[in-house]
Amino acid sequence: MNDPFFSRSVVYICEHNNDGAMGIIINKQFNTPELNKVFDKLFTMDDSFDLFINDVFFGGPVLLEKGIILHHSDYMSPESISISKSISITSRNDVLEDLKKNKKTPFKLMLGHSGWSSGQLEREIENGDWLIQTTTSDFVFNVPPKQMWKHAAESLGVDLGSTFGISGQA
Repeated sequence: MNDPFFSRSVVYICEHNNDGAMGIIINKQFNTPELNKVFDKLFTMDDSFDLFINDVFFGGPVLLEKGIILHHSDYMSPESISISKSISITSRNDVLEDLKKNKKTPFKLMLGHSGWSSGQLEREIENGDWLIQTTTSDFVFNVPPKQMWKHAAESLGVDLGSTFGISGQA
């Protein structure tokens, strides 16, 4: 896909119904010092709380200023939404603080998300813009982000040879 947001993106679909779909790009980490300015606006934490910038991911171009925590379901707060048996999402600052301190529960902090209107994602799939597969929490939380797209594509039997990259494939 030639779109700079979605090229070589691995998107975890969190919701899909007749109204549309919502997903989070899980393989694009932020690695810029400028992101600290975004955090100052999004999260108020005391000085003793250490937030590592490498734990932050670009979830998609929609509501980029909104933080979403994708986490393993072995941690649940009353506000957590279960997406699967092993993956949940939450958007509360106190949950982020708990997860950072706990260090037992894998999580990713996402800024923004991806969205599709009714029927849009289905049309894009029919056009060959997306490859679909199921996943596990192990893949989401343990495969290094820079290896996710290649791993996902190869697991579907996609040949990533030198001719790969034509439009219509993500």
